[in-house]
Amino acid sequence: MKNFPIDWRRVLLIVGVLFLTLVIVEFNSRLEELDRLNRQANITRTEGTQAAQTQVALEIQVTHAGSDQIVEEQARSEGHMIQEGDQPVIVLGDEGKPALENPEPTPIPSPQPNWQKWWELYFGEE
Repeated sequence: MKNFPIDWRRVLLIVGVLFLTLVIVEFNSRLEELDRLNRQANITRTEGTQAAQTQVALEIQVTHAGSDQIVEEQARSEGHMIQEGDQPVIVLGDEGKPALENPEPTPIPSPQPNWQKWWELYFGEE
């Protein structure tokens, strides 16, 4: 049998290459994790900004809705309320024009049972 002499330089070179390969693979996985975390942080930052903007808009609406002037406008326009001293006006239609006819609502068809739908699908209406 031949004795193979061990070349320690080659062994160290191979171990070094394997070690560097492992370091590069680990570094790559850490970079991917960092990228994922950065994307998640951006999404969270965006959601936080949207929530803050929504809060500001709702606070403005609450302040706006609670003011006396807005309450009075809403009461007069939508609530049809009057204050003391106001003269209520009732609008009447023109005497020369015919009254608007109320159209009859179209009836809503009743839903068909599933077996009739399948029957029409396969055999068709005759």
